[in-house]
Amino acid sequence: MTISSTETDLGRTRRARRIGRALTEAHPDAHCELDHSNALELAVATILSAQCTDKKVNEVTPKLFVRYPTAADYAGADRAELEELIRPTGFYRNKTDSLIKLGQALVERYDGRVPGRLADLVTLPGIGRKTANVILGNAFDVPGITVDTHFQRLVQRWKLTAQTDPVKIEHEIGALFPKREWTMLSHRIIFHGRRVCHARKPACGACTLAKLCPSYGTGPTEPAAAAKLLKGPRARDLAAAAGVDPELVPRQAVAAEVP
Repeated sequence: MTISSTETDLGRTRRARRIGRALTEAHPDAHCELDHSNALELAVATILSAQCTDKKVNEVTPKLFVRYPTAADYAGADRAELEELIRPTGFYRNKTDSLIKLGQALVERYDGRVPGRLADLVTLPGIGRKTANVILGNAFDVPGITVDTHFQRLVQRWKLTAQTDPVKIEHEIGALFPKREWTMLSHRIIFHGRRVCHARKPACGACTLAKLCPSYGTGPTEPAAAAKLLKGPRARDLAAAAGVDPELVPRQAVAAEVP
């Protein structure tokens, strides 16, 4: 799609909303891919997810959550034991430091509970604005936009923003959509980035957003080549939704680990 350099703000908003509707249809299964049952577990899982796949985090957290069910448990954790439990997630020394300090801060300042306000969350060890929005949106039902690497890459490819600072991106994209949609929009964009619009080679020829995307052609446009790039258990559904023969999606792509 050719986007005019003079696209109006209204035109950009309308295109953004169409993208949002297309994502809703393409990814009805979109959700937070970090397993958790409360705000503390989500905060811990999000800290562990830095430079690590959600799948690996989800392999580590069941034992972790049983061993450390409260903020006080993290505050008083034996460092060596905690390091060993989270070692598979990488950068385990730094993450252990963050988890212990997070537990201490929650106990000292918030009676052991994870606060439900952005202004409070971002003051906590290991919790930046991105992590805070994940916690707000998924543990407290407070709408938030999560600008991770996938989100940033896609909204820039769609030319919905020229910003490079995550906070500015968050505000600019937020202005294009109703606030109530922010959390699910984030999930759907991240799902699309992990399954279709990859960093190095997006599956342009098997993408439901092709007619709305000014970067169409960044990846292969020929359906057979593009279909091979789709990933995840719904890869064939994604191909079909884009008008591509789902049989072109190889079996290994359906079984592939989503990045």
